[in-house]
Amino acid sequence: MSRLKVAFLYSEIAGYFLANVKELAKEADVLIFRWPIASEAPFQFEEIEGVEVLDRSQFDHISMLEKLQDFNPHAIVCSGWMDKGYLKLVKSFKRKIPTVVSLDNHWRGDLKQRIAATVSPFTLKRIFTHAWVPGSPQKKYAEKLGFPQDRILENFYVADVPLFEQAFENSFHKKTDAFPKRILYVGRYVEHKGIFELWEAYKELKEETGFDWELWCIGTGDQWDNRMQFDGIKHHGFVQANEMEHYLDQTSVYILPSKFEPWGVTIQEFAICGFPIIASTNVGAATKYVKAENGLVVNEVTKESLKKAILQLTSKSEQTLLEMGQNSHNIGVSVNNSVWVENIKSVIKAWKN
Repeated sequence: MSRLKVAFLYSEIAGYFLANVKELAKEADVLIFRWPIASEAPFQFEEIEGVEVLDRSQFDHISMLEKLQDFNPHAIVCSGWMDKGYLKLVKSFKRKIPTVVSLDNHWRGDLKQRIAATVSPFTLKRIFTHAWVPGSPQKKYAEKLGFPQDRILENFYVADVPLFEQAFENSFHKKTDAFPKRILYVGRYVEHKGIFELWEAYKELKEETGFDWELWCIGTGDQWDNRMQFDGIKHHGFVQANEMEHYLDQTSVYILPSKFEPWGVTIQEFAICGFPIIASTNVGAATKYVKAENGLVVNEVTKESLKKAILQLTSKSEQTLLEMGQNSHNIGVSVNNSVWVENIKSVIKAWKN
């Protein structure tokens, strides 16, 4: 087979996506159209040989189509169906090559989703040959949209495994010498992440029990100015991925209490780094990466439920928490970037055959 060519029509790119693309670029040329970089997550991205990244806002439909036609991809992957311009582009390639839609919505069975499932045979299924989802919560939705099981790929969201595996090697052993009693939150400062319930839970634990752990928070967002200022809560702002290691050996438990989180790649990232994890059932990645042997899942995002989970986990011995961290690492590395690459390669191979 000649060198592969894969095009991505993407929304907001992130470091973990480019880590997968970097692995793909070892055996394929890659073209990416992306939305402008979000101010809430101003990631800095390295250039990757064999990968061309273009700002979608700098092109009209005709110039994007010409660029894609000149690239002549073996497959196109489109992130969702909210960008009507992207859908129009994909239509130009239907039945010629595999056209893959990625989706991260959980199946909830609400009216909007039932309507989408009803009209999908006349809309999405006429444009896309395959669906690519992060895991089981989204697979059910893809099936409801009419994609047969053999046309549904999983593991669309995969962490930058080499980066976080190296971080694990560099930081985890330090905790056996001096265990840091600090909980870490990494995410946007937005209401649906459960940050206000988390801060209130921590504040009450401190006031009621003299809780001697700290809570470190990394991120920024529209609620930054409303962050709780309280003894023991440290706000570090936005941190680039390559600067994160500084915080890893100084913290030991990861928490993501989101009220809404289609997946949550940070769950896999901090599992790889060897963190016991507290997550809510709303976090899609918890279905794959949080088990009884490495963390806790809370059913409701309330101050009381978070207090209970935090106390339950942090009351364990340091040795038990270290063992849970090792379990997290083993679970986290079970899905790597090569798995992601093999997914798209398998689609192209099946199409050619």
